[in-house]
This record gives sequence, C-alpha cells and structure tokens, in this order.
Amino acid sequence: MSEHTPDQPDASAAAAGSEHADISQATRDIADVAAVEVITTAAVHLLSAAAVKVGLADDPDTQIDLDEARKLINALAGLITAGAPEVSDMHARSLRDGLRSVQLAFREASVIPDPIGQGPGEKYTGPVN
Repeated sequence: MSEHTPDQPDASAAAAGSEHADISQATRDIADVAAVEVITTAAVHLLSAAAVKVGLADDPDTQIDLDEARKLINALAGLITAGAPEVSDMHARSLRDGLRSVQLAFREASVIPDPIGQGPGEKYTGPVN
C-alpha cells in the first residue's frame, strides 16, 4: 500500500473534482431543458417500461410482469393527468393514446381482469374498455 506524500497528487481528490464537474455539467444541462420536455420524457420512459411489462415487447413470455406493469401504469396515468394542462394538447393526446394502449394490453394479459373502472390508472383516466 502506498502512502500519500505532498509531492504526489491525491487520486481521491482528483476523482472528487471530476465528480463535482460532472454534477455541475448535469445541473447546467437540466437547467437548459424545458419543463414540457422533462414531463414528456418521463412519461415516455414510464410508457415504454409499462409496454414491456404487459408483453408488448420482443419476448413477452419472459418479460410480462403485471404487478410491475400496474405500478408503472398508475404512475403514468397520474403524471399524464397532472401534466396534461402544462403540456400542449398535441403532447397530451399522444401520451393519453399510449396510456390507453397499455391499459388495454394489461386488461388482455390479465387472467382475472379487474372490474371496469378499477384497472391500473383508471382512477385517473376513468374506465377503459
């Protein structure tokens, strides 16, 4: 094990400085992004994850997880419902269409479907059938 001497640079200090620079850069990058873009990006990530979990991806036999899908769809429905007034109608409409698609796919994938109006996200969106 080597000991740090005054003439040798401290590797941990250099790493901490680099990490601080990375955080500063990320903060500046986030500051430049419009709220609408952050909202829609988060919604698209939730929508994509939900689609995989309800079996709309390449390998549904190994990727379906309806418990996880329910959580993602609920979060997506809440975000879209709350964020719709803040984003343009064009964005909100597309997100609602995607949400409805994963809600219907969830219903189709369920062995015992939820009653109409009680499926994932339906407390925010109303019944989907």
